[in-house]
Amino acid sequence: MKRQIEYQFRVRELMARAGMRNSRDLVEPLRDRGVTLSESQIYRLVSQDPERISFQVLAALCDIFRVEAGELLTFTASDVQARRPRTAVGQNSDVPLLEAYRPVRARIRPAEDD
Repeated sequence: MKRQIEYQFRVRELMARAGMRNSRDLVEPLRDRGVTLSESQIYRLVSQDPERISFQVLAALCDIFRVEAGELLTFTASDVQARRPRTAVGQNSDVPLLEAYRPVRARIRPAEDD
């Protein structure tokens, strides 16, 4: 059974609790902890759920907000039902839909002289 994992990166919420109003407020605290990111990188980190994050940045954010990683990043996992492949109903048996609609190869013949 497949599992689907959804996560929330709660930096914006923690920034609000700490009284930080915009992403530029994180530039100096991150630099103090040895993390140098541009303002646009920090903005994307705050406004979007990152797909990848370095442990150095994660640890620095946890230190800035004085929280554990589990408070900064929350996730839920749920079981996903496997879908049956779509099939087209044939005369003898069910045929997978992609195979039922495959194009026929065209034959190009030389022109005949009249």
